[in-house]
Amino acid sequence: MSKSKKNKAARIIWFDIPADEPERAKAFYGKLFGWKITPFPGMADYSHIDTGGPDASPDGGLMKRLHPSQTIMSYVNVPSVTKFMAKVKKFGGNICKPKTAVKGIGYFAICQDTENNTFALWENNERAK
Repeated sequence: MSKSKKNKAARIIWFDIPADEPERAKAFYGKLFGWKITPFPGMADYSHIDTGGPDASPDGGLMKRLHPSQTIMSYVNVPSVTKFMAKVKKFGGNICKPKTAVKGIGYFAICQDTENNTFALWENNERAK
């Protein structure tokens, strides 16, 4: 296999911050890092975190905490959520939430690694329904 066809390492492309009081969290992160946090179009109770432009860290979202143990979630970009869910299982991890569509944007799955940490797989796909 030529070097040009070698697989690239997967990257973290998004993160979610859960908050007990989203307005308080918006103020905290806005003041601390200078992030712009605005409502996410078409998604009630979810805000977009702009970390500073295309050369900055990945952008993210801020949402109401869904359960007491919910922590920050990192999303890793993969070519196929389905294929990587299989790899997660093969290497000893678990699937917490199976492949789920975000209409018109893509698919995600929430996984758990061998150390009980959660993370999400993300696949861009404008045809997601």
